[in-house]
Amino acid sequence: MSALRPSWSADHAVIVVRELPLVERLILPALQRIQHTFGWVPDESVDLIAAELNVSRAEVVGVLTYYHDLRQSPPPDVHVQVCVAEACQSVGSRELVSNLEAAYGVPLGQRVDGVEFAAVYCLGDCALGPAAMVNGRLLGRCDVERIRDAVASAQEVRA
Repeated sequence: MSALRPSWSADHAVIVVRELPLVERLILPALQRIQHTFGWVPDESVDLIAAELNVSRAEVVGVLTYYHDLRQSPPPDVHVQVCVAEACQSVGSRELVSNLEAAYGVPLGQRVDGVEFAAVYCLGDCALGPAAMVNGRLLGRCDVERIRDAVASAQEVRA
């Protein structure tokens, strides 16, 4: 978790939700604001948001689990996203995924040594596939070495 982000506290989370303008007091903006503030959406915030917005816990969980960009666990030091959409598949993303899983020893969707790997559908870099994103940095024509270099650079920045 970023040193610039505060640690989770229910009191601070209530303030974050209450600071939303009245027209934005909806579930998605509340979840986004919590994630922006704390880096993720702790389970404790679900009941808090439901109470503040006068909605059910199920409604909040439904929105939280629908949007893949909302995190339910603390963020990793390095987040690697590999495009597995059709355009990238046509130029080798399946092989890239297999090679990454072998190189790092974990399947996509898991974390190792502070690095989390995820499959995503389209990063908008179709002409330069297979595409990947490492901590928000878009990479085209990826192979394992290019991703390893980007991960190493990201880890240096975090250190």
